[in-house]
Parts: sequence; structure tokens; C-alpha cells
Amino acid sequence: MTKLKTAASIALNRSLGLKKDEKVLIITDNDMEDIGEIFYDAAREKNKTNFLKIPIPKVSGTEPAVNVSEEMKKHDVIVAATTKSLTHTNAVKEAAKRGARVASMPGITKDIMERCISIDYKSMAKRTNEIKDILDKGSEVRITTKDGADLRFSIKDREAKADSGILKGRGLVGNLPAGEAFIAPVEGTADGKYIIDGSILHKKVDKPIMITVKKGLAVRIDDGKIAEELITTLKEVKDKDAYNIAEIGIGTNDKAIITGNVLEDEKVLGTAHIALGKNSSFGGTIDVPVHLDGVFKNPTIYIDDEMVMEDGKLT
Repeated sequence: MTKLKTAASIALNRSLGLKKDEKVLIITDNDMEDIGEIFYDAAREKNKTNFLKIPIPKVSGTEPAVNVSEEMKKHDVIVAATTKSLTHTNAVKEAAKRGARVASMPGITKDIMERCISIDYKSMAKRTNEIKDILDKGSEVRITTKDGADLRFSIKDREAKADSGILKGRGLVGNLPAGEAFIAPVEGTADGKYIIDGSILHKKVDKPIMITVKKGLAVRIDDGKIAEELITTLKEVKDKDAYNIAEIGIGTNDKAIITGNVLEDEKVLGTAHIALGKNSSFGGTIDVPVHLDGVFKNPTIYIDDEMVMEDGKLT
């Protein structure tokens, strides 16, 4: 068995806990078809498996066509190996309500599969769940970095999610590779600035991007070519809620590295990320067709004035 097929089998069996007689759906697109076929070949050896190609939307978080959403509801296990993310779509949310277990892998590459799928899930789950518990009990978050970031927001009464890679329960949804604890900040509460020095838009940044935030919205984005691309992408949504501070996530995967692919980058241990746009699929109130994660390195993070990470090291 090749390393890639082994990784696919680990994802299906160890992570998703695929059972005999369960129906599997592989969703992919033209740019990711080779990855989709690896998962299709691994799944169909023991299970009834369907293969569905969809168009590539402009941005992550775009809802798939109605027929795709309806097909998702008919399956027990869904693997979405797509160019843009389906993770935070209503389609995934509705499929999960019907009991489907969903592994979303936007932009996954063969290198990422070989590096980050075959890992110690038990150890990573422990780390991830510990952070989730702290977030669940917290009311306010402050994030600073040595290059001048300083952002505060409320998480009062919000429930965190643990993307630990263990997706064996009914209706569970997560990314593979896994490795983050995340939560939706209370809308309208974020103020300050943060600096993306890792990646966004599935690219390493050419220059650190400073995002100024007022009353929960990004009001200024500087600087560099990738910053200009981000501005253009957000403008195309034509909705001020695209600028919403939607998520704070903390990476927990010790095998992940920053490559420019946000799927992996946001899982890197020692990083955090803030998303702009939609958060209604994980506890927020904003529903727009965009969700964009920006990754930054070595943050210091306080939850209710207790330091939980210092310069990228969990305390």
C-alpha cells in the first residue's frame, strides 16, 4: 500500500471510524480530483462509496448547489477534498444534523497527507481539548505579539470546538489534517489590531499584514500584494459582515508546518489564526459566503488575564 493510500485509510478508519455497511461520499473538484480518487479507492474496498465533483467557487465558505447538499444528507461519512473549504457551510451543517460525519480537507496536498494524517491522535486530542475547556470557561481574550499586535474581544457564553481529528461520533465535523481549538468571538466586541505573518488565501504572506479592528469589524488592511488580494476578495462579497472577526483558533498539531496552505498552517503548534466572515456554523450569528483564516506565529494569548500561550508556547 502506498503512503498516500495508507494516509487515506488512516483518515477513514482511525479518524472517522468507518463502519461496515456505512455509505461514503467523496466530494472533490477538477483541481483536487487526484486526491479525491485516493480516498475513493481506499473507501470503496469495504464500503459503498459515491464520487461527486463540484465546481470550484471563488471563496471558501460558498454554499454548494442544492443537489450537492441533498446528496450529502444521504451518506454516513463525507470526505470533502476540495479546493475551497466547505467546512463552514450550511450544507455541511445540515448533513451533520442528519448524523453524517464530515472530514473537510480544503486544499490538501499529497505532502500534507503524508506528513500530517498519520499522527498521535490521542496526544493531540488531549492538548486540543484542554484548550477548548479553557476557552469554554473564558469571557475575554487578549492576543499580543512582539511585532505590535494587540487585540481584545469577548467570548462570553460561546462554546469552543475541538478539531482533534477524532470524528467517530454522530454528526461530528472537522478538518483533516486536524489540530486546533477554536471559538466564535461575540460579534461587535473585537477592538485593536492583529498581524498576519504566516498565511492567508492559501499563500504565505509577502509582508506582514496588519488588520485594524473596531467594534468587531476589520476596518483597515495593510500592506503588501497579499493584503491587496485580501481587500479585493472581501470587497467582492459586497457585505460588511465579510469583515466580521469570526473566529480565533489555536493550533495543536506538532507535525504541521507553515507551507502557505492554510489547511495545514492553521494547525501548526505555536500559531493562532483569526478568520474573517462567517461563523454561524460554529456558534456565531454571521452568515456570509466567505470564511478566511489568517495565520500568525508566536502569539501571546490571555484568557481572562490568565496567560495560556507565551510567544507561541502553551503554558
